[in-house]
Amino acid sequence: MALKKQLLTDLKAAMKAKDKVRKSTITLIRAAILQEEKDKQIDDLEDSDIEAIISKQYKQRKDSLKEFEKAGRDDLIEQTKAEMAIIEDYLPKQLSPDEIGTIVEDTIQEIGAESMKDMGKVMKAIMPKVKGKADGKVVNQIVREKLN
Repeated sequence: MALKKQLLTDLKAAMKAKDKVRKSTITLIRAAILQEEKDKQIDDLEDSDIEAIISKQYKQRKDSLKEFEKAGRDDLIEQTKAEMAIIEDYLPKQLSPDEIGTIVEDTIQEIGAESMKDMGKVMKAIMPKVKGKADGKVVNQIVREKLN
């Protein structure tokens, strides 16, 4: 719940500073959090749940950025990059590919996975360990490399 309070404090600061991009980005994040709370009928989400929502917001912008670059929309590219930079402030430090590789190797040994048939078991065991700290696509790619 500390993260939720931090977002509110930062929203107030952005409003005072008349920082439109930061204000709108934080407002969208807070709206996503409120929607999730209403959907689950919970008063306050845990920080880990809020981090997952923020991570999802970041991923959406990352996907949009690729499309904007294909379309040559420089105005939207700059805005999206600015929003991503703001969102990164609220995400936990992301794991490097080497750190993910170490976690993958340890998990493969724990489970005793030997081939691609064990991919589902490995992913199921790894994802809770790296939740919010690594992109699932990157983890999937590294698991594939290690199992081949």
